[in-house]
Amino acid sequence: MQTPFIPDAGQPATPATLDALLRGAQSRLEAVGIPDARVDAELLLAHLEEMGRGELQAAIITGRAARQGTAEALDALLGRREAREPLQHILGSAPFRSLELLVGPGVFVPRPETELVVQYAIDALNLLPEEEPIAVDLGTGSGAIALAMATEVPRARVYALEKIPAAHAWAARNFAAIGAPNASLHLGDMAEAFPELDGRVAVLISNPPYVPARAIPRDPEVRLFDPPTALYGGEDGLDLVRALSARGLGLLRPGGTLIIEHGELQGEAIRGILTADGWGAAATFRDLTQRDRVTTALR
Repeated sequence: MQTPFIPDAGQPATPATLDALLRGAQSRLEAVGIPDARVDAELLLAHLEEMGRGELQAAIITGRAARQGTAEALDALLGRREAREPLQHILGSAPFRSLELLVGPGVFVPRPETELVVQYAIDALNLLPEEEPIAVDLGTGSGAIALAMATEVPRARVYALEKIPAAHAWAARNFAAIGAPNASLHLGDMAEAFPELDGRVAVLISNPPYVPARAIPRDPEVRLFDPPTALYGGEDGLDLVRALSARGLGLLRPGGTLIIEHGELQGEAIRGILTADGWGAAATFRDLTQRDRVTTALR
């Protein structure tokens, strides 16, 4: 990294401005092909300066100098991002709708497209007349979907299940930090999930692993850092969808809604699985990039 300031001999060093550090950081990230390098650079610098991104932008306009030690710390964080470590791992958290979730090695980083998927569940819950509708999130990972449902539909009772201990540990941290009293977290396999809720669940949602076993994710952040157990779903990527379909038939009450996030080329195959299993009204919907993203069905 280019030295952010050059002190005169015998004189105290003059701290670099935030603007200079930001421009240098953006240049480094662009050089290694980081998408949205400016955004990443702003978030890293704002993190070190302990301010929001908007506050950083305002501080840059006023020509504010960086705090002592920021330049050196930024150099270290940029090295990690240049190696394609996910920005969220470096920052220690990821935004999801109105939430800020703790994330790190061992748990899938929640994606913006899942924010749209969970909206289907929230809408379905809000349409129900009863006082405490039950929602279940199978394979909760960081807890993103379950906690979004619980905080945005506080009258619902939300049950979350995660099989992988490392991911469950991250979810437990998020459940403790957010403190939604209407949500509970459990460790277990989706094939045997919540027998005590059979026939009582109004909404069942999941973002299961759906990458085919022989596929290679494009993004290094995904390929190198997301846990394989959160990515790969068997030979065709749909093993967990089949398990979800089978268990969902037991969990959901008549008229209950099933919601599954999936890859852009899997909608037709998933509709076929669900229809063959006896689900009704299977339909696939697109995300904001016009890619197939979510399939729903009725019990």
